[in-house]
Amino acid sequence: MPVRRRVWFLFGLIAILALALGACAAPVTAPTDDSGSESASTEAAATEAPAEESEGEAAAGDAPTIALVYGVAGDGFYITMERGLREAAEAAGVNAVADGPSQFDPVQQTPILDAMVARGVDAICIAATDKQAMVEPMQRANDAGIPIISVDTFVGDGDYENGPVTFPLSYVGSDNVEGGRIACNALIDNMGGEGKIYIQNVKPGVSTTDQREQGCREAIEATNGAVELVGVDYNDDSAAVAAEQTAAVLQREPDLGAVFGANLFSAQGAAQAVANAGLTGVVRVANFDAPEAAIEDLRNEVVDIVIAQLPYEMGQKCVEYSLMALDGNADEIPARWPTGYVEITRDNVDSEEAQNAIYSSN
Repeated sequence: MPVRRRVWFLFGLIAILALALGACAAPVTAPTDDSGSESASTEAAATEAPAEESEGEAAAGDAPTIALVYGVAGDGFYITMERGLREAAEAAGVNAVADGPSQFDPVQQTPILDAMVARGVDAICIAATDKQAMVEPMQRANDAGIPIISVDTFVGDGDYENGPVTFPLSYVGSDNVEGGRIACNALIDNMGGEGKIYIQNVKPGVSTTDQREQGCREAIEATNGAVELVGVDYNDDSAAVAAEQTAAVLQREPDLGAVFGANLFSAQGAAQAVANAGLTGVVRVANFDAPEAAIEDLRNEVVDIVIAQLPYEMGQKCVEYSLMALDGNADEIPARWPTGYVEITRDNVDSEEAQNAIYSSN
């Protein structure tokens, strides 16, 4: 026998002898009835406990997951919307997840939406970053059997009953045409019913801000020439760009009366340019959306009017309509649910209504 095989043979023989000796040395005692029943109950408890835990885990896992894909991260509007979503989901005993791009951009938002589909969420609420570019990605999610609800923004023309895009179950959001009209009517009143207005906007193709601009234009047209629209610029969601553009308009139009900022960054940039020109309080600025920063600007007389939407309510409706769809009641969901506005000025900023409308930053 080769040496290596002899060595392994000896090791095996030693192991067998050790096991045999151990078995002979082990004490053998007959268990009493008491110890036997205690052992049995302990064994049963040990086997039942994991079963109960597994059932609990299964129950949590069986709860549907509702996803929110918001427009841009770090925005108080969407933070408040997510809070409404999560609190409504907790009250309903369901799961909630939320994510969104670092910029209001369909190229960045599409993979986040795709990831929610791959994750297997049960319903998706989405603030589409472009009313055309996001149609196909949202259609893919719908084709995967996931109910889709628009929040804040829409795709197509927003008419989900008769328009070109009808697969989303509902569009939950403000009447942005009316919001733009409210903001610019307030500016016109502050100007004494006549003068010049300039619009600072984000970029064409965003449903909400397109409509706010439309509402402002309608308010100006309703003055029958008493108020003149001197221009519209698009800042690509950059306050710095908005400040540069507004500064150029102030140079060109020294008698400018007011600026309508179609979103937070538009208004922030416009207000900065007005302040830099020493025209705070002379050139009125309206800010659409009411994060804490906008309220601070209002108190400091940097802006004069803040138009607050109701994003918390949008988050709540997301959960309500998602559960209706998952319960087989999609036909009971309205294709359009408009939320209202709160107009905040320095006169009413401390009222309960205004305070409840301010967007949370966390």
